[in-house]
Amino acid sequence: MSAAVVPAGYRVLRAGPASFLLHRRSALAACGLLLLLAAAVVASLCLGESTVSPAEVLKVVTGRPSPHELVVGEFRLPRVQVGLLVGLALGLAGALIQTVARNPLASPDVVGVSHGAAALVVGLLAYGVVGSTGQVPYAAVGGGLVAGLLVHSLAWRGGLHAQRFVLIGIGISVALSSLTTVFLTKGDGLQAQQAKVWMTGSLNGAGHAQSGWLSWVLLAALPVALWAARAQRSISFDDASAVGLGLRLNRTRAGMALLGIVLASCAAGATGPVDFVALMAPQIAVRLARSAQIPLLCSALTGAVVVVLADLLARRMLAPVELPVGVVTGLVGAPYLMWLLLRSRRGGS
Repeated sequence: MSAAVVPAGYRVLRAGPASFLLHRRSALAACGLLLLLAAAVVASLCLGESTVSPAEVLKVVTGRPSPHELVVGEFRLPRVQVGLLVGLALGLAGALIQTVARNPLASPDVVGVSHGAAALVVGLLAYGVVGSTGQVPYAAVGGGLVAGLLVHSLAWRGGLHAQRFVLIGIGISVALSSLTTVFLTKGDGLQAQQAKVWMTGSLNGAGHAQSGWLSWVLLAALPVALWAARAQRSISFDDASAVGLGLRLNRTRAGMALLGIVLASCAAGATGPVDFVALMAPQIAVRLARSAQIPLLCSALTGAVVVVLADLLARRMLAPVELPVGVVTGLVGAPYLMWLLLRSRRGGS
């Protein structure tokens, strides 16, 4: 690939016979987000009812003896790990679904995926079908998949129309939210109370069990995410141009949407629905990178930063009372959603 055909703002990376286009500002944004994420993780491990110095945190993380091993290693570190992984999953899921729908309003929590996961989990918990919290992630994945595929099939008319996708998703979300309310009011009282706790989207009690399987999910999703990043440049064109470039458009959209649905459902299974992260992260990332497409890595890192910082605020804002992380993300995300709606209306979208 000669320098004359390299698009502005990109650089060619070569690895043997293969060559890759790297968006320079996206790479810089990713490095900045990594530094910000590291700072947020350190702050979350240091701050709490007792403050621990960064040097002692480093000792615990590296496995060296420290008097703060119980507080940092057993209480705070597993919680931060789950928050980081959930943020990565939600940021990537939001970027994939917004890419497929070509709409900044299309995210798992807006188009019904999170509501589908919540409806099935709450229904099974409220009626005693699921008696173990270890079964909750599987129920959440199943509910999110069913809801996402339902929205996708109803919005498909020879292709995926962005406005139809969002509107049908909002309608399915409202219906599933009403169904969740029915389950809460008609089911067993004690089980329904447990379901309400799960629905808040909290990292309280999150530990190695959640971070373990969520790590495997993200690791398994990595090859598909790399494929999606490669296909993203072609899918951002209009349908005729994408097909002319040799892209199997329908299969590509289906694969990207399915990956986004699975990631969002798994994140909901680990902590409960954490609203608006998947909506905000891609749009923040694309503004940081100033790229034509949503940068998947930047979006995932942004989601992780948002969740880790939101959990830190949730723990310290009304200390010693700890708020669910979903409350903080909702307080930030709801005004952001209204701003997006107003912006879309003024732009004629």
